[in-house]
Amino acid sequence: MRQITVSEYRWPGIENLAIEMVERKGLGHPDYIADGIAEAVSRELCRYYMEHYGAILHHNVDKVLVVGGQARPVFGGGEVLHPIYIIVSGRATSYVKTHEGLDFVPIGSLVLKASKEWIRRNFRYLDPEHHVVIDYKIGQGSVDLVSLFELGKSRVPLANDTSFGIGFAPLSTLEKLVLGIERLLNSKEMKSSIPAIGEDVKVMGLRIGKKITLTVAVAIVSRHVRDKDEYLSVKEEIKNRILDYAVKIAPDYDIDVYVNTADKPEEGIYYITVTGTSAEHGDDGATGRGNRANGLITPMRPMSLEATAGKNPVSHVGKIYNVLASKIAERIVSQVRGVKEVYVGLLSQIGRPINEPLIVDVKIVPESVLSLDMKNEAERIVEEELDRVTEITKLILEDRVMLF
Repeated sequence: MRQITVSEYRWPGIENLAIEMVERKGLGHPDYIADGIAEAVSRELCRYYMEHYGAILHHNVDKVLVVGGQARPVFGGGEVLHPIYIIVSGRATSYVKTHEGLDFVPIGSLVLKASKEWIRRNFRYLDPEHHVVIDYKIGQGSVDLVSLFELGKSRVPLANDTSFGIGFAPLSTLEKLVLGIERLLNSKEMKSSIPAIGEDVKVMGLRIGKKITLTVAVAIVSRHVRDKDEYLSVKEEIKNRILDYAVKIAPDYDIDVYVNTADKPEEGIYYITVTGTSAEHGDDGATGRGNRANGLITPMRPMSLEATAGKNPVSHVGKIYNVLASKIAERIVSQVRGVKEVYVGLLSQIGRPINEPLIVDVKIVPESVLSLDMKNEAERIVEEELDRVTEITKLILEDRVMLF
């Protein structure tokens, strides 16, 4: 029998808090780069393992470090002086015992291929051949963990860690706003309209009552601004675009937008970059230091500190349970009448099947009262999602769920 608890969560609800803070580190932020490359390498390994061995073999490449380089941006151009250094580390199955002997997996080639392709796919001006040095330190997976993985291949995989995942729903107005603004600024449409917008976008949202303050850092690409006047004009246009979007998402709020507040025009200091990321200015990044599985950093909500990126999508509950918790929460909010907010926590125990967590804790903030029918319906949704937990692997590999 699965241990599932559904209880009433007595608190006023996120929208009723006097103060709320939310952050999103966008596509070109050094921490996002670390997450993105970790996940790209994991998926490349998965594809190789499936193609050659018919199964996803043990790996965890969730320790990526981005060491900032150095550039000399100037209005109208600039150059990269010292490349960004990226090291991918972790563990992976690097050889497979076959009837013919040991079959070696080209880990290094796969790491380099995946990393460079991810950079090309997501950046316009960051050249993976000239602006980035990619290195790797990946060892053979732990014998104990590999054994657990092998034991689980013929049935529901066994958890290869004792960890927990957290999910909640729905997003608050501020959370929707912060997530949406970064996506807006990094959309193809926005890049076409204002090509000076770099990929490194960070959005910080603060709500005090009905007042929202948005502080947005946007790396401006130097080749697209001729002088300080054009820079300031671009910055004002970005601010106006954000305001136009924000009033649609939060029409009942008083909204202030600040862009690149560290600029000091009187001293000639502007946030311009050659490549579109602050990583060229010495800013560093690491896997797991950025967004949680819902794409946000939400200090007013329960969160897991697990890095989802780079962990294997078959048996690593640090990844799977964060995705699963969010799926369960979203279903409960959308399908169970009378639910105002819901928080879901799943705790694994190493060696147990991933569809049998040690506990599933569901906390519901009801619109009025938590009824027995609501509890039963929520429990049914949990059971259904646990029964098909192995489907999450496919969703992750097909990039159909958010991870960071």
